[in-house]
Amino acid sequence: EVQLVESGGGSVQPGGSLRLSCDASGFSFKNYAMNWVRQAPGKELEWVSGISSDGTMKNYADSVKGRFTISRDNVKNTVYLQLSSLKTEDTGTYYCSRDPTGRNRGQGTQVTVSS
Repeated sequence: EVQLVESGGGSVQPGGSLRLSCDASGFSFKNYAMNWVRQAPGKELEWVSGISSDGTMKNYADSVKGRFTISRDNVKNTVYLQLSSLKTEDTGTYYCSRDPTGRNRGQGTQVTVSS
């Protein structure tokens, strides 16, 4: 059974940073690209970033480019998302998923950016 468990969220002020983690199990992690998606209150799910199975290719939504960094550790079966220069509009629940649409995502971790 595929399991994805996100952690690392919290409440920060604008300009702050957080590092999100997603621990994966139940599948051959090193063979799959991984994605982060997010959902702001009252809004639809939004793709944020993706990384290839070997970690060499990374893509970002325009809204986070230059501020967020995705990475992975194929030994620890973990994908990360470093959030920097956070803005209030980054507030939301962040999920990891094998699918860029967010299908079969984990339970999510809450990020709140507020002064």
